[in-house]
Amino acid sequence: MAFASNSGGPYRPSADINVTPLIDVMLVLLIVFMVTAPLLTTGMKVNLPQAQVAKPVDPKEPAVVAVTKDGKLFIGKDEIEADRLVPAVVAAIENDLTRVIHLRGDKDAAYGDVIKVMDLLAKNGMTHIAIITSKNGAQGGANAGRASASAAAGSGEP
Repeated sequence: MAFASNSGGPYRPSADINVTPLIDVMLVLLIVFMVTAPLLTTGMKVNLPQAQVAKPVDPKEPAVVAVTKDGKLFIGKDEIEADRLVPAVVAAIENDLTRVIHLRGDKDAAYGDVIKVMDLLAKNGMTHIAIITSKNGAQGGANAGRASASAAAGSGEP
């Protein structure tokens, strides 16, 4: 058998890598993982017991403290003096320091007044404080943003 030394024939050797079989394999693996992934996250099926006397948990309403632009303080709709704020809030949350306190600061209120109220409440063990804002600048009771006392105090925004 003699081989031709010149490569002028119709078939030339190719130096390109054929990636079509690799793509086919990757697509098959992708489909396999897409089918099996939801099956892996379902967890163990457990037959749960039924309770006869169980009562649903009654969520408690938060205490709402408001600071007006004049620096006046309100708990709910009742005006209160600054020196009586802590006992009144403790009474409003029924001595449960884990209950949330909603703090509403008027847009035109001094930033320092709102921070003083937040700091006063936090010093007395009431650390679950949510700052209430309105959505998209709308007036009213739309609860759009909430931040904990520690996050709000560190962020530098009212």
